Amino acid sequence: MHYLALMAGPVDGGPEPGTAEFDAEVGRYAEFEEKARAVIAGGAALYPADGTGVRGAAVVSDGPFAEQAEVVGGFYVFDCPNLDDVVELVRQLPAAEQGRIEVRPMAQWNAPEKLGSDSWLALLWEPAETVIAPGTPAWEAALVEHQRFAERVGTAIRGGGALQPPSTATTVRVRAGELLLSDGPFAEGAEVVDGLYILAAPDEARAVEYAAHIPLGPAGRTEVRRIVDLDG
Repeated sequence: MHYLALMAGPVDGGPEPGTAEFDAEVGRYAEFEEKARAVIAGGAALYPADGTGVRGAAVVSDGPFAEQAEVVGGFYVFDCPNLDDVVELVRQLPAAEQGRIEVRPMAQWNAPEKLGSDSWLALLWEPAETVIAPGTPAWEAALVEHQRFAERVGTAIRGGGALQPPSTATTVRVRAGELLLSDGPFAEGAEVVDGLYILAAPDEARAVEYAAHIPLGPAGRTEVRRIVDLDG
C-alpha cells in the first residue's frame, strides 16, 4: 500500500536552499533515503518561500499556507504493507523532530519518472467535512472531472495521487527522542490535503495556469509550490 508522508514545520523554521545548513539537512535525508530506498515510491523537497494559492481561475494569495502557521516542506510516498512500518520510517526524518509529519494511506499514486527544474507540486486542499470518500458515486464523478483536466493539460502532468479520508491520517512527531503519535491530520487548520499533482511548467505563471483548471470542491483551493531540483 502507498502512504503519503507530508512534512510540515514553521513557515520560517527551515534552512534556505543553497545554504550550508540546507546542504547538511539534505545529507541527513540522503542517508535516510539510502537506507529506505526499497520502500520509497516518490518524494520531493519544496522551496519554503515560493507558493501561490489558487481557487478556481482566481489567484487568491501569494506564499504557501496563508491561513496556517506551518508550511509543508516536502513529502515522501512509501510503499509499505502497514502503517506501523511507515511510522518507524518517518520517525527517523529531521522533519519529525522539527515539526510534524502527517501520514495518510493513498487511494491512488502515479509516480513521476523524473523531477527537474521545471517541476511543481500542486496540493489540493479541501475542508475536512467535504472530502469525498473513494469508491462512492461522488468519487467516480470526480474521477471523470480529473480525467478531463488530464486531457486539457496533457503532458504537463508528471504524476499525482489521491488520498484516503482524513480520518485515516496519523500525525507523527519526535521530541527529545520520544515518539508522539496523534490520530488525524494537522490540527492547526480546518482544511486538509485531499490529493496532489506533480506538474511540469517553465515558470510559476504557467504552473498556476495549469492548477487553475484542477477540479475542486466549492470551498477547495490549490497550493502551487516549486520543487527543489536536487540534481540541478
